[in-house]
Amino acid sequence: MNNLMKLFRENLRWIILFISVISFLFLAEDVLDLDIMVFDERGYNFISTHLISNIMTPIAKFITNFGGVYWLLGLTAVLFLVIKNKKMGTSIVLNLGIAGVINFILKQILQRPRPTEYRIIDESGYSFPSGHSMVSMAFYGYIIYLVNKNVKNKYIRIGLTLILSILIVSIGISRIYLGVHYTSDVIAGFLVALSYLSLYTQIAKRFI
Repeated sequence: MNNLMKLFRENLRWIILFISVISFLFLAEDVLDLDIMVFDERGYNFISTHLISNIMTPIAKFITNFGGVYWLLGLTAVLFLVIKNKKMGTSIVLNLGIAGVINFILKQILQRPRPTEYRIIDESGYSFPSGHSMVSMAFYGYIIYLVNKNVKNKYIRIGLTLILSILIVSIGISRIYLGVHYTSDVIAGFLVALSYLSLYTQIAKRFI
């Protein structure tokens, strides 16, 4: 049993990679067939029933900014300047750039139109996979990885991991809430980012 658990831990990144890629391909197939999936409607119906209100709308608009281009570029620049280990800083810059390029390429290939029925904010471009969700998962997920590798204080490490994880999920939910993405767009964004991070963290740790 112990050997099995050890084998599982040693190969966890590859298991995550495999499951994420397969799940994304299933979603992408439905998108190419021009299908609106059942959980697309259920996801929005749940959010519209339990979350949408005059109080929550400005909160959702605020949260979604943390996955936006300008915020992430600014934060990346600050981290690059502040972090003493320039190899680590460079890996953060490269991570954001690569994630953005991958998202752009996937959107151009799949070309899914955005939902229009419940639009709260204006947004241009294609819908699948969600750029905010994917790039946020890639960016903040990589920061979580670095925190867990380099921060010695247990409470700071756990606290930052929890806060950033909640932020990632909140950004994804905000995109559905604001009517600019289907639920499947957000899930696909997370899946691509997870599979990408499985590889990127393996490569990056050799150079940091």
